[in-house]
Amino acid sequence: MSIETISHVLPPKGKPKWLRVKLPTGKKYTQLRSLVDKYDLNTICTSGSCPNMGECWGEGTATFMILGNICTRSCGFCGVKTGRPENVDWEEPEKVARSIKIMAIKHAVITSVDRDDLKDMGSIIWSETVKAIRRMNPNTTLETLIPDFQGIGTHIDRIVDVAPEVVSHNMETVKRLTREVRIQAKYERSLNVLRYLKEHGVRRTKSGIMLGLGERESEVVETMEDLRKVGVDVVTIGQYLQPSKRHLPVKEFILPEQFAKYEELGKNLGFRHVESGALVRSSYKAHKHIN
Repeated sequence: MSIETISHVLPPKGKPKWLRVKLPTGKKYTQLRSLVDKYDLNTICTSGSCPNMGECWGEGTATFMILGNICTRSCGFCGVKTGRPENVDWEEPEKVARSIKIMAIKHAVITSVDRDDLKDMGSIIWSETVKAIRRMNPNTTLETLIPDFQGIGTHIDRIVDVAPEVVSHNMETVKRLTREVRIQAKYERSLNVLRYLKEHGVRRTKSGIMLGLGERESEVVETMEDLRKVGVDVVTIGQYLQPSKRHLPVKEFILPEQFAKYEELGKNLGFRHVESGALVRSSYKAHKHIN
């Protein structure tokens, strides 16, 4: 371990106390939980066991995953299954829009698996989903957390054209670790997607990175600077947690003081919003990021 990282990490011997999560409670959460169960609604909040579910649902925010639950990529950090995805469900846009209506969601985050198996990489379903949500929920604001679409402008344009309030694409990690952490992705390609979005008129762009995979502080700073150079407005920084023994191990638990340091740095770099903390996930406080 470099001298640079020693001051702000702990050796991973069981989860530290700041990663312990209280069980979600509250009237709004209980209400939404019963609706999700009753109508068998598919939110990634529940399927991904998100630590912030109670807080987000209490604020009327939820995240939905489209295009199935099998991904064509095999990122070492991600709990989503890899393999041959199922056929596209063309009724999915209406189903998602209906779920948002039933749950009375004020701000919805839509994300998806990667669909490199499809000619359009899923971009048509993405576009149709946003349109369906707008028709059925005219007052709901939207964030689309998109894959890289292999950097192909035609596919990205379909997202730009339906004008979500926020478009996000996660870098996930620093440049040096990208090949190991996101084997089929490229650091520069992801930056170029974010640049393309901003250059083509997307009002709010956003990206997220996970820490604890062996990155150095200087590399995190470099990634934040790279994001600002391509005009990204919002950055989220959280602790990586291993979904299973088959996934990449946690190399270090980042101390709360270090997350606070990155938050301060992000503000100084000019990000409109910086969410930096151990339990931060890319959709955390997403409703604030439209401003």
